[in-house]
Amino acid sequence: MEVRRAAERYHGGDPEAGIDSRHALSFGPHYDPANLRFGAVIACNEERLAPGAGFDEHPHSHTEIVTWVVEGELTHRDSVGHESVVRPGDVQHLSAAAGVRHVERNDGTVPLIFVQMWLAPLKPGGEPSYEVVPGIADSTPYALPGAGAMLHVRRLAAGERTAVPDAAHLYVHVVRGEAGLAGETLGPGDSARITGAEGLVAVGVTAAELLVWEMGPWTGPCVSRGLPPAPRP
Repeated sequence: MEVRRAAERYHGGDPEAGIDSRHALSFGPHYDPANLRFGAVIACNEERLAPGAGFDEHPHSHTEIVTWVVEGELTHRDSVGHESVVRPGDVQHLSAAAGVRHVERNDGTVPLIFVQMWLAPLKPGGEPSYEVVPGIADSTPYALPGAGAMLHVRRLAAGERTAVPDAAHLYVHVVRGEAGLAGETLGPGDSARITGAEGLVAVGVTAAELLVWEMGPWTGPCVSRGLPPAPRP
């Protein structure tokens, strides 16, 4: 298990425009050949948008994009005609496939915080697709067959224990609170990358929320990360 702390994330965004970004993996100008991906995961970005701030229309392709809102509301519009407001507890999934453009904004009156995770598809191309699953429950994993992955949400009370899936690759991101995992205490923004996970248990040190990606052996195409697959302008 490799632990990456929140303080180690690459700092990006545009503070003057109300955008604060923290990247867990090599992203855009923050190129690190030793930190390009883990399993299918090629990006895990924490985004903070001030009221009225956002990302203007920009392209994506050959990327499975999953977004988890922590606080506030995220407004999404894309070139395929989808428009939605994503709230805490919802899972948003945009499959960029051969290409799509979208806008992400904080049209609310309070700060917006969300975690966006990009996964490489098993096969490139295809038609873009989009869905929002409202209020996903802990017992309902979200399948991402296009990337050979499964997302689990774990909400723990202090002292509560939960089994972590056995998997060839496991990516754990702490959204809020503190949790113990394999002898390590993970705090907000920390992540763990686990190979050959078996019999692991996460424990809430405090009330905590975790996002856990369960992935098998990676058999998809190689993705160059000199720049992100679909950079934001």
